[in-house]
Amino acid sequence: MFNIVLVEPKIPQNTGTIGRICVNLGAILHLVKPLGFDIDDKAVKRAGLDYWKELDLVLWESMEDFLKAHPVGEQTYMATTKSDRLYFDVPFKKGDYILFGSETKGLKEDLLLAHPERCITIPMGKKGRSLNLGVSVGVVIYEALRQNYTGFEKITIANTLAGGL
Repeated sequence: MFNIVLVEPKIPQNTGTIGRICVNLGAILHLVKPLGFDIDDKAVKRAGLDYWKELDLVLWESMEDFLKAHPVGEQTYMATTKSDRLYFDVPFKKGDYILFGSETKGLKEDLLLAHPERCITIPMGKKGRSLNLGVSVGVVIYEALRQNYTGFEKITIANTLAGGL
């Protein structure tokens, strides 16, 4: 449905939480190295609970590799505190790539400056600098879902049995 791209994430619990969100939405999680933790870290798996094994995960060796495969274009959005364009004013489409930078540095400024029309932000009060990465991803991806929601297919035991008879 959507592609969540974490560029150089540092905190395993955030990545685990975001992985869990991706599984629940049918989104693909892209992790761009270097990571601030080992992908097999217990904290990642603990935060993702039993969802981690169901995650559609793509690992990228570098931002350059990711951008070669997926150049910034009409289906790319970059979350940053350095924009005035609000995320809920963006017309998200299925298949979009939504990029989030590391918890400590965000996305590289040269990338943001090269594509200001692709930058989005979450509004915050004057006392705050930023939100937790997991919270930020949740806020933005659920707006994208809201705009494109057509329902989820629910598979129940009754449906499975009826289909097998």
